[in-house]
Amino acid sequence: MSYSTLLYESSDGVATLTFNRPDKSNAFDETMIAETLDALKTVARDASVRAVVITGAGKNFCAGQDLAPLLRYYQSGQPVPFGEHVRTSYNVIVTQIRTIEKPFIAAINGAAAGAGLGIACACDLRCASEQARFRMAFVGIGLAPDSGTSLLLPRLIGWGRALEMALTNATLDATMALQYGLIQRVFSADELMPKTMELARQLASAPTRAIGLTKRAFNRALTCDLETALEYEAMLQEIAGRTLDHREGVQAFIEKRAPRFTGA
Repeated sequence: MSYSTLLYESSDGVATLTFNRPDKSNAFDETMIAETLDALKTVARDASVRAVVITGAGKNFCAGQDLAPLLRYYQSGQPVPFGEHVRTSYNVIVTQIRTIEKPFIAAINGAAAGAGLGIACACDLRCASEQARFRMAFVGIGLAPDSGTSLLLPRLIGWGRALEMALTNATLDATMALQYGLIQRVFSADELMPKTMELARQLASAPTRAIGLTKRAFNRALTCDLETALEYEAMLQEIAGRTLDHREGVQAFIEKRAPRFTGA
C-alpha cells in the first residue's frame, strides 16, 4: 500500500502505521489525515490484521495539526472552519481507533502533542521511548482541547493532572508519564519498536473477538452508570461465549495446553 505521508506495513497479523512527515514533526496536513483514515479502513476490513501499531518516523510521534495552512485564512481575513475540520478529521480518526475491534498500540518515539497526544490516548496501550514527550499544546496557541483529549486524558491520569497539563501547557517526560499512568512501558530508543512489536504479535495471537468486545465494554463504561455497565457486560459475554476462540480456550485449559486462537 503506497501513501505519500504514511507508511503501512503488515506482517504476522500486525499492521504498522507510521506517520511519515519527519521534517514537520509528523504534523497532520490534509493528505496525512486522508491517508490515515484510508489506512484505518483497511485495518478494519482486513481479517488478517489482528493488532495495530501506530508510530512516527524520525524523532517525533506526532506534533498534532500542521499550523502553516492556517495562515492563508488569517491573511485573507476568513475565519478558520475549526469545527468542521475537527469533526471530519480527528474526531473520525479517534472514533475509528476506539471502535475498531482490534488492539491498538501507540509506539511513542518522541513528541506527542495536540492531536498527536489525542491519538496516543485513543490507543489501547502506549509504549514510549525514553525520548518521548507529551503536551496538550492547545492553550499554547489559544485553542481548546480536541481529539478526545478532554475525555481520555483525565481518565488515564486523573482530572487534576490532566487539567494542569491543559492549562499550563506543561510538557510531561517519559518518566512522569509512566508514573502518571499515561503510558504502560518505557524502553530505550533502540528497543521501542522491537519490544512494541513483540507485544503486538502477542495480542495478534490472542482471541481477537474477545479483545474487540472488551474494547466495547470499556468504551461504554466511560460514560454510563454501574447498572448499565453490568447489563452491557452480560450482553457482551453472551456474544463472546458463542465464539470459536472461547471453545478453544476452554478446551486448551482442560487439556493443559496453550490455546491456539484464530480470531474467530
